[in-house]
Amino acid sequence: MGNDIVKELYALEECLWRPETRFDDALMDQLFAEDFVEVGRSGRVYDRSEMFFGRVQPSDIGATLPLPEFKARWISPSVALVTYRSETRDGGKTIIAIRSSIWSRSKDQWTLRFHQGTARDQ
Repeated sequence: MGNDIVKELYALEECLWRPETRFDDALMDQLFAEDFVEVGRSGRVYDRSEMFFGRVQPSDIGATLPLPEFKARWISPSVALVTYRSETRDGGKTIIAIRSSIWSRSKDQWTLRFHQGTARDQ
């Protein structure tokens, strides 16, 4: 996988952690595939409709950026698996999870098909 593609996937994944982009429903509408599903860190399953916030004011997500241990691998010529560790702050507590995303490319656009967060002990 070329460096340019890894950088592009990194930027897409990071925008999910930046308040100014994560709360932009128009942008998220472009990124989330119609059949998107997420298995959250808690084990709860979310569908695409739950990824939008309406007119909610952006708030700090408290994520550590750049995303630690970021890696991208090809599954097929148009599908990539991205993995990394997320670190978020809630009050004085750091919450860590191992993350994986499946991105697919059609024409000139990547879309997020699947995401999973697995809780990890500190």
